[in-house]
Amino acid sequence: MKILFKYNSISFNCLFLVMCFFMTTESKAQPDDIDVEFNSAIHTVVNSKPSIYNDLENLFGHFKRDSLKMKRLAVLSESISYPEGESYALIALGNIYRDFSEYDKAIEFHTKAEELAIIADNVSLRIISLNMLGVDYRRMDIVPSALNNHAKALTIASSVEDPSPDIKRSEAVSLNSMGNIYLALKQYDLALIQFNESLNVEIDEENKLGLAINYHNIGYAKEGKGLLDEALKDYSTSLKYNNEIDSEIGRSICYNSIGEVYIKKEMYSEGVNYIKKALEKAIAVQDQFYIATSYASLGWGQSEMGEMEDAEKNLNLAIEIAQEYNLKSTEVEARNHLAELSLKKKDYQKALNEYQKAINLEKTITNERNLNYINDFILKYENDRKSNTIKALTSENEIVKSRLEKFQLFLLLGALAMLLSVILFAIYNRNKKLQQEKKILTLEQDMLRSQMNPHFIFNSLNSIKLYIINNEKENAVYYLNKFAKLIRKILIATSEKDIQLSDELETMSLYMNIENIRFANEIDFKITIAKNVNPESIRVPSLILQPFLENALWHGLSSKKENKIITLDVSMVDSKYVTIEITDNGVGRKASAMINNNKTLKRKSVGINLTKERLENFSKGYNSMYNIEILDLYDENNKPNGTKVVLDIPIRSAILESA
Repeated sequence: MKILFKYNSISFNCLFLVMCFFMTTESKAQPDDIDVEFNSAIHTVVNSKPSIYNDLENLFGHFKRDSLKMKRLAVLSESISYPEGESYALIALGNIYRDFSEYDKAIEFHTKAEELAIIADNVSLRIISLNMLGVDYRRMDIVPSALNNHAKALTIASSVEDPSPDIKRSEAVSLNSMGNIYLALKQYDLALIQFNESLNVEIDEENKLGLAINYHNIGYAKEGKGLLDEALKDYSTSLKYNNEIDSEIGRSICYNSIGEVYIKKEMYSEGVNYIKKALEKAIAVQDQFYIATSYASLGWGQSEMGEMEDAEKNLNLAIEIAQEYNLKSTEVEARNHLAELSLKKKDYQKALNEYQKAINLEKTITNERNLNYINDFILKYENDRKSNTIKALTSENEIVKSRLEKFQLFLLLGALAMLLSVILFAIYNRNKKLQQEKKILTLEQDMLRSQMNPHFIFNSLNSIKLYIINNEKENAVYYLNKFAKLIRKILIATSEKDIQLSDELETMSLYMNIENIRFANEIDFKITIAKNVNPESIRVPSLILQPFLENALWHGLSSKKENKIITLDVSMVDSKYVTIEITDNGVGRKASAMINNNKTLKRKSVGINLTKERLENFSKGYNSMYNIEILDLYDENNKPNGTKVVLDIPIRSAILESA
């Protein structure tokens, strides 16, 4: 499932020699003090290996746009086993490739940067890597992947209790990026909420780059709502900040947006002049995304001014660049403008062809976006609905109680005794029914909270305590860190009706890692995922696999002496289900039952029945019902050789299919 990205040692040496040559050539063109500063920073890395992001930024922030220096830092960091430095360098290299519209390469670098951040357990670098991946995918109009990465970054950033300034800035980037995704979905009001939250963080941090980005995006959202004068004001504010930080690409973006507003206001000459300035800046920095955008805007403006030949030339240039770099949204915009131009020239066949191409391309984008948006909307709606329903039931209960008190006065009147008794009985039944409905709504949350065996937490802490007593500090810190992550995930899961399958698998991996302490790390636990399964797009009830793994551990393997194996296989044979198989090579159910009966303290498995109830409730929102099958395994001599649990969880929503 992960993108593998490893430097070959021979390639490393060759790359380093080539870099040394270029560095020598480069040093002749650069002031000596810059090389001295970079070499001093490298010396610091070799000697102290700083782990704090701000320390790395202070050392190498001036060189982030220099690909040779960042490659040199990456090579050196890998050679001295310094994942923080390598992750930092790869983030910078990915950004450079993205600015040149080499998006696949940017994704490769940023993915590897996140893997290294995880190895280094560096939250700041991981959040930044995820945000950069989100930007990469967003530039390519791959909205689901962009949303997943930004949401993951925002979740991690929000979970930090005392965030550092760089984490706060990363949180602002996540909010801003989520807003951009809402822009792509044309959900302008939702986008403005995200941008304003991000803007508040940037104001507190006095980050001019963040202020420039957010003011521009706020202007874009207002432009989408038709508030052209307000949008123009925000674009001008963004341009002011871009001038203060001397950002050429920022100026290009603002000039283009201001120009488009002028065109919409039918001030064509002013609009075209601004867009030409935008194109000049974009060409200077060689950002193909904004070059294509500027050509499309310029062609639109020239078409409105009647400059047909120049307009057609520039629109075709925009389409050519967009196709080369897979910029679907820009190509749609350019083709729509070209269709309008063809109508003005009375070339109706070409206009029809261009409109058709734009529509077909737009479908490929909106289908991806809408599916992801609908899924998120349904989940949010379900959570809000339950919360509001519980509040409504509570309020209605209070009303019922008030009515009962009033009816007590009428009960004193004998003439109305029978009528009042009937009314009171009806209200009593209604009140009881409301309480029952409220109980049902809160049952799932209570079941989630009781999912984990309390003995697990106590025994895990005891195991970690033994490491401390035995002065095994590294093991103690390692497992304590794993335990903390697991507990955090469990607490988060208790507030969710369902979660991504990828999060569930990560939680189960942490759970098995902790449980394995008490088995002296004898258990070989593996997770395999079929190629046709995307665990980030599949949702399952939270902590649904834990009871089966617990049974495999304590009923299957606890009585076995050696060669203890548990495998978790995820596949999709039927498009209606995701199939999860948990297999152990333990003693089998019959032998386990006999062993358990002979124990003084018997370990009861209460989680399976609870799991079945949760799966039944979860399956009500889908066209198909869940299925659980527990199989006894035998070897070639027909002797018990373990147990396999086959779990089919529905994934095709009844709501989506009927839409």
